Amino acid sequence: MELRTEIEIQAPMEKVWQHLTDFDSFPTWNPFIRSAKGEIKPGSSLEISIQPAGSKALTFKPKVLKLEKNRELRWLGRFIIPGLFDGEHIFTIEPIAYDRVRFIHRESFSGLLVPFLAKDLNTNTKKGFEAMNQALKIRAEQAE
Repeated sequence: MELRTEIEIQAPMEKVWQHLTDFDSFPTWNPFIRSAKGEIKPGSSLEISIQPAGSKALTFKPKVLKLEKNRELRWLGRFIIPGLFDGEHIFTIEPIAYDRVRFIHRESFSGLLVPFLAKDLNTNTKKGFEAMNQALKIRAEQAE
């Protein structure tokens, strides 16, 4: 199962990337990923706390799979053991023009628990993605 959301942002990709990877500022603007800690480099572990709309906060420790500066960040989180509930979270920034990008926010879920959680993922988690996308757009488009 995959959730996919996207939004156009009127800002250069470098500026969008800067806000996306500034984990220290997440508590001040990010309504979905309430906190994020760790070094953003392939192979490293992060500590991420998310709070989908209408749900309790959840903290997990995903592993960074890919980092392509100004373009893509992806990590893999697992619940307890591999194959139970795994989520590969992917942020992609695609240039449209010099000062305009398409921000794609998606996650591929797999594992035994996915069918039981699909309804919540398609509603609350998707709303969380969309809220984060909108907040990132507002933040990146603000004049400095």
